[in-house]
Amino acid sequence: MKRQTVYTLLVIAIVLSFFVTPLGDYSKLLLNRWFATEPTVIPDENRGKIASYDWRLKDADWDLFNFEKSQEKVVFITFWRSWHLPSKAQLKDVQSLYESYKGKVDFYVVTNEERAPVEAFMEKNGYTFPVTYEIVGDPSPIGLLKPPGSYVIDKRGGIAIHQTAISDWSNSSVSALLDRLISE
Repeated sequence: MKRQTVYTLLVIAIVLSFFVTPLGDYSKLLLNRWFATEPTVIPDENRGKIASYDWRLKDADWDLFNFEKSQEKVVFITFWRSWHLPSKAQLKDVQSLYESYKGKVDFYVVTNEERAPVEAFMEKNGYTFPVTYEIVGDPSPIGLLKPPGSYVIDKRGGIAIHQTAISDWSNSSVSALLDRLISE
């Protein structure tokens, strides 16, 4: 066999590994993390406000609660699915953010999935952030974003971040924003 043929076959094998092996899944997660951008902070004067805090959700125990409990608090909301690659890639940063701001920021990591796959995913990955279940069809005071969309809401209901793509949540600008919003 010619050297060029061997190289061509090797490249084909590597490309195929991205589609049919666990190595490919891991590599795609890694690439998504590497290319995640810093979320864009909306200046104070340009911030829209959420319509209300009336939003029924379910907690990890499947008990109903209302988003109103987060009124006058700093809130982080992200939408995700356990099977969605960009969502999975972002959750490592969400976990890091949760560990840093637990008790200071209300976290809503929202999914519309059933409990069983979510609980299995959380256990497999060692995530401890609180999972929130969306009630499909119920009205929401904010636009329900496609995963991995996210919001950061200030204490007055202003939308400080409205991110519609995968983001790097463990960076200094996000920390600086959250610290400022908490102290206001």
